[in-house]
Amino acid sequence: MERDLSRAKGLSLAAVFAALTAVGALISIPFYPVPFSLQTLFLYLCVLTLREKAPLGMAIYLAMGAVGLPVFARGMAGYSVLIGPTGGFLFGFLLASLASGWLLRRAGGMAYADLVAVGLCIAIVFTIGWIWLAGWMGWDFRAALLAGVIPFLPGDLLKAAVAVGVAKKLGFKRRVGQDKPIRLSTCRG
Repeated sequence: MERDLSRAKGLSLAAVFAALTAVGALISIPFYPVPFSLQTLFLYLCVLTLREKAPLGMAIYLAMGAVGLPVFARGMAGYSVLIGPTGGFLFGFLLASLASGWLLRRAGGMAYADLVAVGLCIAIVFTIGWIWLAGWMGWDFRAALLAGVIPFLPGDLLKAAVAVGVAKKLGFKRRVGQDKPIRLSTCRG
């Protein structure tokens, strides 16, 4: 019974983070070809909260957009967005959550694991997004870097700092050997 509740809680939280990511996408400043939005803030929070279950939240988010719900930046939806210029960034969300969740599971209670995980998220999302965007720009990697990466790095570093601070304030931390995040207020000794 407890395992079923844990699964239900994990699925519910994944759905909540998918919805929050969708809301973050709607809060955007239009740039071309990549808009500035708050999607990555919720990606980072999802990873820091759900850890190895974070890919489920990002998979739900991508699936919602793929089936036509207007959850991507500027209220866009559909398969065409996933294969469009920003598709690499979106698929990067899923891969980043996989890699960072795995890292956090392996790191246990290691100091600064959350910072490393969020840094890994940034690296994966921007690398995949940059390469994908370069393909859309005739394999002009310099133009893709200038249009889709460099203008967004300062904002994403700020969003990462906010996510780490919020996760810390909420008290999510992992004890070595545990499979789920726990609140610091429940830790003793």
